Amino acid sequence: MTYGIDLSGHRALVTGAGQGVGRGIAATLAEAGAEVLVNDLVDERAEAVVREIEDAGGTGRPAAFDVTDYDAVTAAIADLGPVDLLVNNAGNAGKAATMGFEDMAPFVQTEPADWTTFLGVNLYGVMYAVRAVLPAMIDAQWGRIVTVISDTARVGEVNMAAYSAAKAGAAGFCRSIAREVGRYGITVNCIALGTMNTQEIAPEDDTFPEQMLKRYVVRRRGLPRDVAHMVASLAAPGADWVTGQTIPVNGGYSFNL
Repeated sequence: MTYGIDLSGHRALVTGAGQGVGRGIAATLAEAGAEVLVNDLVDERAEAVVREIEDAGGTGRPAAFDVTDYDAVTAAIADLGPVDLLVNNAGNAGKAATMGFEDMAPFVQTEPADWTTFLGVNLYGVMYAVRAVLPAMIDAQWGRIVTVISDTARVGEVNMAAYSAAKAGAAGFCRSIAREVGRYGITVNCIALGTMNTQEIAPEDDTFPEQMLKRYVVRRRGLPRDVAHMVASLAAPGADWVTGQTIPVNGGYSFNL
C-alpha cells in the first residue's frame, strides 16, 4: 500500500478529480485501498480517471456533479452513499491557473460579478460538500475532511484578492468545523499549495518563469504527487490527532511558524 497507509474499507470523495491535482489524489487514495468517488463537472473526465484507477487494480466510481449547486451536491452524495473521507479539491483560480498571476486584474478594476466564480467554487463548493457528508461521518463516529486551498490565502497575492478571500474563507470555515466535529472522531485540515504544474512531465523538465522560480526554496513547481502524499497522510488512521491545521505543500514559497 502507498507509504504503508491502508485505507481499505474507506470511501473517499475527491472533488475536481477529473484532471490535475485531483486526479493524482484520487489515484493515490485508490492505491492505498480506498474506494474513490471521482467527482468532476464533466462526465467523461470522471469516467476516464475511474478507468485509470481500475486498470491499476483499484476501485473507483464516477460522480459527475457541479460543486457550486447545493441541490446537485446533496442529491449526488445521497445517491452515492456514505463517504468517510472528503477531499475538497475542486477550485477555480481564474486566469492565474493558465496564464500567471500578472494577468489578473487589480481589485479596484473588478466588480462583484467577477468575484462570484471564485466564491462559488472555492468557498461555497467546500461548504456544500462538507454539509452533505457530515451527517454520515457523525453517525459513524469517524471521518476525514481535507480541503485544498492556496498559499494566496495565507500570504496574499497581487491582483488575486477575490481568489485569496475565497480560499482564506474556506480555511476559516474548516477550522470552525474542526472544532465542531472533533468530538465525533472527525478531523478537518487544509493543504495550502504553491504554484502547481499538472502536466505529465518530470520536475527537471519543468519550465517556469525565472522571477517566479526564485521565490521557491525548492526550485520547481509542485506536482500532483506532492499533494497526494500529504492527503494520504492526513487520511490515515494514525493522523487522528491532527485537526484544524493548514499545512503548506509549497516548495518553501512561504513558511509556517
